[in-house]
Amino acid sequence: MPHTKRRRLVTTAVAVSLGATALAACGSSDDDSKADSGPVSLTYWAWAPGMDKVVDLWNKGEGKKDQITVTVKKQASGDTLVTKILTAHKAKNGPDLVQAEYQALPTLVSNDAVADISKSVGEARSKFADGVWQQVTLGTDAVYAVPQDIGPMMFYYRADLFKKYGLTVPTTWDEFAKTARALKKKAPDTDLTTFSANDSGLFAGLAQQAGAKWWTTSGDKWKVAINDAATQKVAKFWGGLVKEGAIDNQPMYTPAWNKALNTGKQIAWVSAVWAPGTLTTAAPDTKGKWAMAPLPQWSTSEDVTGSWGGSSTAVTTDSKHQEAAAKFAAWLNTDGDALNALAKESGIYPASTSAQLSGAFANPPEYFSNQADFYTEAAKIAKTTAPSAWGPNVNVAYTSFNDAFGAAAKNKSDFGAALNTMQDATVADMKKQGFEVSQ
Repeated sequence: MPHTKRRRLVTTAVAVSLGATALAACGSSDDDSKADSGPVSLTYWAWAPGMDKVVDLWNKGEGKKDQITVTVKKQASGDTLVTKILTAHKAKNGPDLVQAEYQALPTLVSNDAVADISKSVGEARSKFADGVWQQVTLGTDAVYAVPQDIGPMMFYYRADLFKKYGLTVPTTWDEFAKTARALKKKAPDTDLTTFSANDSGLFAGLAQQAGAKWWTTSGDKWKVAINDAATQKVAKFWGGLVKEGAIDNQPMYTPAWNKALNTGKQIAWVSAVWAPGTLTTAAPDTKGKWAMAPLPQWSTSEDVTGSWGGSSTAVTTDSKHQEAAAKFAAWLNTDGDALNALAKESGIYPASTSAQLSGAFANPPEYFSNQADFYTEAAKIAKTTAPSAWGPNVNVAYTSFNDAFGAAAKNKSDFGAALNTMQDATVADMKKQGFEVSQ
């Protein structure tokens, strides 16, 4: 891979956005991929709870047989971990493996922090849906991680209150808006849901569903299109509902939000497959009263969802035992016992399609015991996840979203203007870092 930062990132962007078939492997060589002989000790940086218990299964089983021992080092997630990995890589003392969110992979790849492990994990390909596998290959012949968990988005609603207010579960966003307005007329103090500006991942997933491609390339330049037509449509839709008072404008994950869900003052939530865990804590008194349905569509002919969350297991270029590390990464995310343990100990929804309907997912979440087909429907929805296109400064875009949309939601002002602010901040940051950006 070329050694200039800009060129590495552009190459990655071409792969992500245009489906290039080749991307030079970073930090891999024939020497790196040779089989390890003798005992091997690996370090795995991860934030998922209970990961050490899952890894114990490896150390007592496959790892013991192959003389490969893995030690988990608990880390913070998000930007904190990305920064820590890049800092460690510059000092050439990174761990062997790292739990990496999908949107962080382009940054890690372009900085030569994670290795191409395609020769070691090729057989794992059949375990994952095409859209999920694309997120770890970046559209190339290389494989930069093994998918671990995913967050397909869906619609959650209080089935009892929908019945009480005579509401129909919306299948389109137009119906969603009409439902919000109808509820306001019948119960002025009740909201269908809220637009929250404290989690940029939710908005990114909604834009993804609408067909947004925030980072692409034009020639050898980046093109940033955070305010593209698809995202403008999403921003206008939600901004309009907030401005007219059809939905609430308060952030999620606050005591007030929890209370609104628990008391029926908010009766729906656009979320992801992991929502039952959050609802268990936020709205304990409403257990068994919620139901899940596919995300509303922009047209009746569509069947697509966005993604909110998800991560993978990557092997770093600093590892002296990349083949051994790749073997563990594949086991962790494809072995039945490992996946069941991940579900039980870490609470993840597996990226592996075979695991989505077996083991820990044979029965619905306890909170949704009234919906026996919860995971059957979730698996169907997961297959419709739209492709994503991430870039080198997702963190800047997300921070700008929190600031600009936070103010717009609070003031019920123009969401389109907030989107332009997000676009401008992202472009300005890329230029400041020396990237070439086309307008």
